[in-house]
Amino acid sequence: MIQCQTCGQANSQESNFCRFCGSALPQMSNNKPFDFAPPRPYAWKTDEFQISKSRARKTESFNQVQPLVYQPPPANQKLQTQPETFQQPKWIAQGYHCPRCSSQLMPKIERKISTAGWIVFAVLLITFFPLFWIGFLIKEDVRVCPVCNLRVS
Repeated sequence: MIQCQTCGQANSQESNFCRFCGSALPQMSNNKPFDFAPPRPYAWKTDEFQISKSRARKTESFNQVQPLVYQPPPANQKLQTQPETFQQPKWIAQGYHCPRCSSQLMPKIERKISTAGWIVFAVLLITFFPLFWIGFLIKEDVRVCPVCNLRVS
């Protein structure tokens, strides 16, 4: 136990400050039994900065690519426009428009199970169960507006 010099209270051996008055306690020489030094910063990297200046470091020559330098075009040459990366949707020439949203985008064509396919599915489900899936094979093309998802005839 360590006696505090300010208040006289007993403190534990490993404490640095008095727990009663908060003053600093005298440090004991045997308080730190291990001689530990923290590693230098970035010790995991190569020690390229540790090499003495009198000894030159070995270097290897690499085929390095030189950076590109912008050279403006000559004044008499016209600049060509680049194509857009995002292409606008194509418009239909016949004057088509969606009845709900009045969009002029071409409708998407999706393949869905037709009405006849649902009827075949229901009949086979009732009459002959093992072949009910045949109704799912009967499909038709359906045109759908890409903006509002309306089924267009």
